[in-house]
Amino acid sequence: MRKQILGAIALVMVSMGACVSKPSAPVVPVEAVIEKPAPLILISIDGFRADYLDRGITPNLKKLADNGARAAMRPSFPSLTFPNHYTLVTGLRPDHHGIIGNTMRDPRKPDVTFRLSNREAVTDRFWWDGGKPFWITAQAQGLKVATMFWPGSEADIRGVRPSYWMTYNEEMPHPDRITQVMAWLDMPTSDRPDVVTLYYSTVDHEGHDFGPDSHEVNAALADVDQSIGQLIKGLKSRGINANIVIVSDHGMAKHQPETFVRIADVLPEGSYDLVAGGQVVLLDPKPGHEAEVNRILIRNKPPHMTCWPKGKIPARYHFGKHIRVRKIVCMADVGGYIVAPSRDNWMPKPEGGSHGYDPYDPQMQAVFIASGPAFKSGVALKTFDNVDVYGLIMELLDLKPEPYDGTVKPFRPALKVDH
Repeated sequence: MRKQILGAIALVMVSMGACVSKPSAPVVPVEAVIEKPAPLILISIDGFRADYLDRGITPNLKKLADNGARAAMRPSFPSLTFPNHYTLVTGLRPDHHGIIGNTMRDPRKPDVTFRLSNREAVTDRFWWDGGKPFWITAQAQGLKVATMFWPGSEADIRGVRPSYWMTYNEEMPHPDRITQVMAWLDMPTSDRPDVVTLYYSTVDHEGHDFGPDSHEVNAALADVDQSIGQLIKGLKSRGINANIVIVSDHGMAKHQPETFVRIADVLPEGSYDLVAGGQVVLLDPKPGHEAEVNRILIRNKPPHMTCWPKGKIPARYHFGKHIRVRKIVCMADVGGYIVAPSRDNWMPKPEGGSHGYDPYDPQMQAVFIASGPAFKSGVALKTFDNVDVYGLIMELLDLKPEPYDGTVKPFRPALKVDH
């Protein structure tokens, strides 16, 4: 826990009437010293399904789990990359922080579509200001945070960026990422970050291209594990006893091509406005077509997809009130895909994989590993919701959390009392 240690001021007391042969030296008060918590390293391995840890090809991650805590973690709906990364650092559901998808629109900016490839939108605080990531609170209380590629960290959310941050570079080799993390930790004490985030994308990419059970996914897992080993070695050589928390944003499911649905085969052309295709799609019926679109999607229930009107999505998904949610939300069956019209008649790779489906499906469960001085050894935690991770981050940093949708209770069995 953070402690404030005040220097003691020694006073020389003399008896009444006693003589002092020499004047006392002036007392110089010692400035308060803040004992900071152990460094925290928060790592995201995008697309790392919880059961990947048991494949026997990630020894460094397995050792961290064995020496600390592990769990399967339930993502928030929709189980997509940007919404869940922002949930992990804010503790808010996507419906509350506003990053409701990888692709979205907002009626307050009708001419802009937020998507991963739109750099101007990704760096615009307008889209992110609905949440307050932990680095804003940490830095306001004197801590420094360095982020490597965490979604949201490139925008000046509420006017604040992390102390150190990097423009996303997917091609940056893993060894170079660890070299950068070590360079941050090698800074002088006054500049050194107290929290570092690190991000890996390759496991997710290979899962999309080749499916979760592929040789390519296993090779990506082994490569990331080797990088984690490089990180552990670097920390050990510097005598840094850090708390390491490893998460993922979601799992991965193998494609079931027979369940792919072309939205153009379901709805008449010109009857709807679709934000994007995918595992979860948001659309608006065009004026005059409301009854027709609602009849087809909601009353008739087309195969391999489930659709709801906004405001009537099942409560367990905690979704459907935000201004960015369109009038109808549809989710594909696990392994399926709702394909948007395109000029080249694009279809997902049959041999590939996807996420974005029902967060309660086991294939969507994300990995959670925590190890370090704050954690007991060999603890298997029950499955919890990823909104809880924010509370753990704040607990480890001894900071009061902002109001959030989770709780720190799931981690109590793994935390040392005196951490």
